Amino acid sequence: MKVASFYRFLDLSGPHEFHDELQTLCEEQRLLGTILVAGEGFNGTVAGTEDAIRTVFAWIEKRLGLDSSVEARWTEAEQAPFRRMRVRIKKEIVTLGRPDILPHKKTGKHVPPEKWNALIADPAVVVIDTRNHYEVEVGTFPRAVDPGTDSFRQFEDFAKDLAATSTDRPLAMFCTGGIRCEKATALMLELGFEDVYHLQGGILNYLTELPPDEHRWEGECFVFDTRVAVDRDLAEGGYVQCHACRRPLSSEDLVSPDYREGVSCPQCIGELDEERALRLEERRKQVALAEERGNKHIGQEM
Repeated sequence: MKVASFYRFLDLSGPHEFHDELQTLCEEQRLLGTILVAGEGFNGTVAGTEDAIRTVFAWIEKRLGLDSSVEARWTEAEQAPFRRMRVRIKKEIVTLGRPDILPHKKTGKHVPPEKWNALIADPAVVVIDTRNHYEVEVGTFPRAVDPGTDSFRQFEDFAKDLAATSTDRPLAMFCTGGIRCEKATALMLELGFEDVYHLQGGILNYLTELPPDEHRWEGECFVFDTRVAVDRDLAEGGYVQCHACRRPLSSEDLVSPDYREGVSCPQCIGELDEERALRLEERRKQVALAEERGNKHIGQEM
C-alpha cells in the first residue's frame, strides 16, 4: 500500500465545496487517511493504490487550476495505517495559531536535500527542529535545537524568545514533510530574521532523495499514523504508541515497570488520574478478552 503526504499553501476560495467534493472522490477511490482544508490551502496524508492517489492529485490540480503538480512524499506500508478517510475543514492546515501568516505570500528559502548537509554543517547556522519534543526524541539531525514544544501552536513562544536574543544568525529549519517548517520560516521572517532556510519536502523527502551513505539523519522519523515511526529506509520502525498519551515508545520504555499496555507508559504515568486509569484498564481487559475469542475490540486498529 502506498502512503502519500502532501500539502500546498494557496488562496483557497469556497473550502466547504472543495471539502465535500474531495471527500466523495477519496471514498470512491477507496483511500484512507486525513486531509485538512482551509482558506490557506490543503494538507494531508492518504493511503491506497498509487493509481488512486494520483487520480485524486490530478483532480485537485484541475479543480484548483494549479500551475504545477501536487508534490508528495511517498512511503509504503504493509497494512493500512489509517482506519477511515476524513476530509476536515480547519482554520489552518497546520495549527500555529496564526492564520494571518501566509507562506505562499512570503516564506523562507527552500533547500533541496542534496544541499542540506552542507547547510547544517556550517557552525554559523542555527539548525532548528520545528517538530514536537516527543518527535525529536525519536530522531533528528545533528546540532538541531529542540524547541521543547508539545504542539506546533507553542512554537511562536520559542520563536519570539529566539528573536529577542538575536536575529542576525542564519536559520535552517526542518520538519517531517515540510509544512511546519515552511510556516515557521514565514513567522521567523516576520520576527526580523533575514537568512531563513527550510528543508524542501522535509525529512521524508531527504531520506528518499539522498543515498543512505549520505544521510546525516540520526534515529527514526515519527509519523502520524499507526506505523508510529519509519527508519532511514522509510520502512516501519521499532516504536509503538502509548494508547493513553499517544507518545512514541522505545524498546526500553516497553520493559519499564511504568509501562502497562493500553494503560500507561513512563511518559504519562504521573499524568493519569485514577478514573481514567480505571477506564483504560477496563478497556485493556476487554481487548484481551476479544483477542482470546479471535475478535477485534471496538476501537482497535483493523
